[in-house]
Amino acid sequence: MNITIDDNSGFCFGVIHAIQTAEEYLRTHDTLYCLGDIVHNNEEVKRLTSIGLRVISFEEFENLHDTTVLIRAHGEPPLTYQTAKANNIVLIDATCPVVLKLQQRIRDFYQSADNKGKQILIFGKKGHAEVIGLMGQADNDVIVISSFDEIDRIDYSRPAMLYSQTTQSLEQYFQLIELIRKRYEATGNSELFEFADTICRKVANRAKEIADFAQKHDTILFVSGEKSSNGLYLFDICKKNNPNSYMISNAEQIRTLDICSAQNIGICGATSTPMWLMEECAEKAAERCL
Repeated sequence: MNITIDDNSGFCFGVIHAIQTAEEYLRTHDTLYCLGDIVHNNEEVKRLTSIGLRVISFEEFENLHDTTVLIRAHGEPPLTYQTAKANNIVLIDATCPVVLKLQQRIRDFYQSADNKGKQILIFGKKGHAEVIGLMGQADNDVIVISSFDEIDRIDYSRPAMLYSQTTQSLEQYFQLIELIRKRYEATGNSELFEFADTICRKVANRAKEIADFAQKHDTILFVSGEKSSNGLYLFDICKKNNPNSYMISNAEQIRTLDICSAQNIGICGATSTPMWLMEECAEKAAERCL
């Protein structure tokens, strides 16, 4: 049996930067507060918690004073920065550069007098940290579209600008664009619809890479946190390309899987999955089957 870890899987640049920033601070400090999970992976959060990271909610953040708080790669709305200033909190801002650029684009669009009255649409997951941060750039005067059937919420008699959460499916985004475009055309207002391509290509390319990897192995162990949107999306691609795909969040779950008849096992993961965890899963699979 051969066990191969996908070289293209693992943390994206934004997550790597946020975690390295936290680790660097904790080399010289006992504690660092982080507003929300630094990454949607419980195993990695546990590791960082063991060296002093303390994950807090926004309600807890509002009650902090005179301390230091990390902003994770997902980014934050303006209210977070205002609260920090009022409470004398030093922010270590590890927002992903791709997310920062998108926040700026939405803020500039919203504040421009030329765009007054235009609808701002965001294709993304409701309640996701990045989406909350994006909404805040426009004082939450935004329509968030999480599924195709929600396009009925758009007023097709008014102009609209569509953006996407940076980690959404590129294929689904362009399908959404076509659906909205056709609705505007049907009302004779096609010129009122604009969109911006704001999906991170490094994340988007993972879809094809994962599909290729899944096809090359008898069995796939897809390692991901259960809260990771990117993980659920990529696992679905794995499953479509290889029915013998299993989603696990830690190495111990391998004990319950019937994988030992496979000639070659592929291990891959989400952009929020640490490489050390995939390596741990490879070791566990080898112990069980070799």
